[in-house]
Formats: sequence, C-alpha cells, structure tokens
Amino acid sequence: MTWTVGFDLDMTLIDSRPGVSYAIDTVAAEFQLPLRGADFVERLGPPLALLLAEAGAPDELIPALITRYRELYPDVVSRIPALPGAEAALAAVTARDGRLMVVTGKHQPHAQLHLDALGWRIDHLAGGLWSTGKAEVLRAQGAAIYVGDHAGDMRGAKAADAFAVGVTTGPCDAAELLAAGADVVLRDLTEFPSWLAEFAAAAASSSSGSL
Repeated sequence: MTWTVGFDLDMTLIDSRPGVSYAIDTVAAEFQLPLRGADFVERLGPPLALLLAEAGAPDELIPALITRYRELYPDVVSRIPALPGAEAALAAVTARDGRLMVVTGKHQPHAQLHLDALGWRIDHLAGGLWSTGKAEVLRAQGAAIYVGDHAGDMRGAKAADAFAVGVTTGPCDAAELLAAGADVVLRDLTEFPSWLAEFAAAAASSSSGSL
C-alpha cells in the first residue's frame, strides 16, 4: 500500500516572510497604501485577497493589488528559503515509498516556482486552496496525512479524514492547532521523520499497511 502525505507550503515547508514582506511593501508604496509587509507576514495562511482586506486595503483596489503582487512575485522567490527540516521531511516520505503532494493557498504557478527552485519533486501540486477547501483534493489523492502550520490546514485535513499534523512554524500556536483538530503538533519539521517512523510502525502493527 502506498500512502500519500500532503504538505502545506507557506510557513510549513518554506519561510515565505522575507519575500512576501518585500513584495507587499513594494505594492503598498506603488499604490500609496499604509500596508506593512512585516505585519502582513505574521498572518500568512489565508488567501491573498482576504489578507489584503483584513489589512485594510480598499475593496475596489484588491484585484489590482493582487495582479501587481503576482507580477512581482517571481523576483522574490530567491529570497524565500526552505524551513528547517523540510527537505528531510519530504525525504522521509519518499524513503517509505510514499507519494508527496503540496496543497497550498498560494497561487499555483508561484508554488511551482518554489518547488522548482528548491529542486523538490512532488507527485501532485494543488494551489489556491484554503481551509476546508483543501479537503476535496486531499481526499481525491488519497492523502492519509496532511501537515500544516495553520488552523485552516487542520480543518482541511479533518474534512478530508486525513491525520492532521500541525507544526508551530506559522501564525498558530499548539493550542490553536489542537483546537482546530490537529491529531499531533510538532515544533517544526525537524521532528517529522521520527514521528513518521513511529506512525508507520503503529500503522503496520494495526495491519493498516505501511509507508
């Protein structure tokens, strides 16, 4: 049996803050809006339109702001590193013959730029999805586990009947992740390979297959 493990992208696999902050500051200056990238990136997770609205951007300007942001984004990809343990977490899945998928709220072409820049080979990528909106693709791809940093990720995992793994590298702390349905919370992805080994051993002992 081959298991599929899904990961969120922003603040789960990659530290988006440097690049997103720069892009938001640039857009704010061009449109003469009082948006601060440093504040913006403390709330990463929801779709860009929602984040802009919550930050006080005028509703009528949001489509133009998104268009300009997306024009700028390819130039900031190089500013965005992988988070500690991300590479090893992906390798831990493939080492057990698992399939990898990334399900993210990020614009899918931008997500692909990150995967390409980091040299990560992913079996399935789905972008532009948020919270329980992630459930359909997780279920369709047979995801047994979904890993994310936001309460919305935990809700998406549970809606897909996937084991919800939270990491506290994003805006939500352990209590928030657990309240949203996390089955387990890790400090970051450096803890994922050992957790996965334990999870796989428990699954094998219960005759539900192995990773």
